[in-house]
This record gives sequence, C-alpha cells and structure tokens, in this order.
Amino acid sequence: METVRVENDEYLTEIASHLIKAGGKRQRPMFTIASAASGMPDGTSVDYDLVRGGVAVELVQVGSLYHDDVMDEAQIRRQVSSVNARWGNLRAILAGDFLLAKASEIAASLGTEVAGLLASTIGELCKGQVSELQTLYDLSRNEDQYFESITGKTASLFAAATRIGGIVADYDRDRIEALTSFGRLYGMAFQIVDDILDLIATDEQLGKPAGKDMVEGVYSLPVLRTLASPVGEKLSSYLIDGLTEADRHLAIEVVRNGPGIDEAFDLAKQYVIQAEETILSVSTNAAAKALADTAHSLLVTVEATRHGDQ
Repeated sequence: METVRVENDEYLTEIASHLIKAGGKRQRPMFTIASAASGMPDGTSVDYDLVRGGVAVELVQVGSLYHDDVMDEAQIRRQVSSVNARWGNLRAILAGDFLLAKASEIAASLGTEVAGLLASTIGELCKGQVSELQTLYDLSRNEDQYFESITGKTASLFAAATRIGGIVADYDRDRIEALTSFGRLYGMAFQIVDDILDLIATDEQLGKPAGKDMVEGVYSLPVLRTLASPVGEKLSSYLIDGLTEADRHLAIEVVRNGPGIDEAFDLAKQYVIQAEETILSVSTNAAAKALADTAHSLLVTVEATRHGDQ
C-alpha cells in the first residue's frame, strides 16, 4: 500500500499518498486480516477482499489525519512534513476528503453492510472530534465527555477494522460481534495508553513535545484524574490557553507525581484484560493469540517507558 494513484493527476496522487508513503504501523488493516484469520483453522487463509477491507480502513485513518493536522496546525506527521505544512490547508482538506471517498468506494465493492459500516464509522470519527473540540481548555470537562470523544475518535475505527474482518470472512453474527467488541475494547485501551505516554515519555521518545494535548487544551484521563485529586488546584493553575514552555514542564511534573497516571493505567489494564478474554473466546489459534498479545503489549509499553527502557 505504497500509493493511492489518481488517474491522469500526478499532483493529487502525490498529496494523497504523502502520509501513506511516510510509513506508519498499519495496525488497523492488520487487525482486519488477523480478525478474519482468528476464525480459520490454520489462521492463514486470507483473500484479496480482506486486504481491500483493510485498505479501506487505513484510508479512513490517513484521511482523518489530514483533517486533524489542519485543525491542530501540525507541522510534522510520521517524521515528515504534514500535508497542510507542505501544500496548505485547502489542499490538505481536499486530499483528506479524497481518501475518505476512495475508502468508501472500496467498501462499497465489498457489499452494502461494509459500506454502511464504514460510513457510520466516519460519522463516529466526526462526532468524537466535535466532542473534543467542545471541551477545549475546559477544566470542567468530565470523564463521560472524555470517553465519548475517544470512543468516536479511536475505538470506533478499531471496531470497524475487526468487524470488517468478520463480515468479509462471512462469520456468524456472534463471532462478528465478538470481533467488534475486541476492536472497541482495544481501541479504548490504545487511546488511554497513548494519553498516558503523552505525559510520561520524553520529547525525544514521542517525537513531539510531551504534554502536547495539555498545551492544546485537550484534557485526557490522566489529567482529569489529577484535577480531581488533592493536587488538582495546583495543576489547574497552569492549564490555560497559551501555556508557556516552563509551565508545560511544571504541569507535566504535577501529573506525573499525582494519582492520575496510575489510575488511568489501571483502567487501561481493565480494557486490555477484557479485550484479551474476548478475542480468545473466538479462538486460540495463532492469529487470535497475536491479537491478544498486541493488546497486552500496550501495558508493556507503558511500563517500559516508565522505567526508561524506550
């Protein structure tokens, strides 16, 4: 999946393929394929339609990143210049729209259920983003609002990836629902862990400033739990629009020394345990075990970062 080619338009091809060629983990399309393989005796029988389903999910992910970078005014993505930084906001938005359209086109070729699922998932992504925007720099943001946002922004696409694997593989409804549940649980844990890493990792480990979400007024679960703790008043004194570099470091230290990190990690662990149990209820073949191990690796990453192993 090195490029998205647009017939007779090299310029649009270059913009639309920019982040795809820059790399990335390709986790969501791998989840589509692994979810399908988890219900197969040998765990390896993957056909072209499954690959196309994974591609559709990845194009939605990349297209949403184009839009995110415009909203965040990001300069770097995947260690290269963001599309908006290189070509401007208008072209970035249009290229993002184009990728979503291509994803929808592929999904439609896989049947009405996959097409409808992808359309509703794009809607969930938008709702999650709007939910986040409504609470920027809002110290009264609550956990329900946080979970509403990450369910839409992150968990919905992982759930779609695993569900598409089950649909294309033509599994029974119970297995499809179990795969969908695994994807959603994994996505919740994934985002909580990502929010923890944003606060405990170094700038060098992250490839961006630590605490970037706080600077942008996005108060994640570790921050919300810290705000609700005895050190909450101290943290809130730093959380303003226009957070200075010095105050960014001070705010991070307050969160690191408060209870929010541990409490968020405990919740992420609960999601991981549920995810592992769910996928292993589908089967215990190599693909299912690989998905369970991937969920567990989220916790390992946090522990390694805490101890300076990454």
